[in-house]
Amino acid sequence: MAAAPRFQHTAFEVRGLVQGVFFRKYTKLKADELAIVGWVQNHADGERVVGEAEGAPEAVARFQQWLRATGSPKCRIDTAEFSKNREVSALSFKTFEVRR
Repeated sequence: MAAAPRFQHTAFEVRGLVQGVFFRKYTKLKADELAIVGWVQNHADGERVVGEAEGAPEAVARFQQWLRATGSPKCRIDTAEFSKNREVSALSFKTFEVRR
């Protein structure tokens, strides 16, 4: 009997100049490229974006690195924090969406 596929789940918070610089748009593009599902949205404080991501463990690791170091072309990433990291047996989301 084959083991059930395992996926990685993470919640993220990226602080810096990440609003008004197409950060959410580029985050969705990167998530789609890596077959990551979840969501991203601006935080009301205007200084961070938050979200959740799920996918293959190696894809989630690449996504986290992208959030830490790259982001959108005009952004400035001060910190990227990840929480709720855990293995899941099924994906909670169907796509990656930009929440308003």
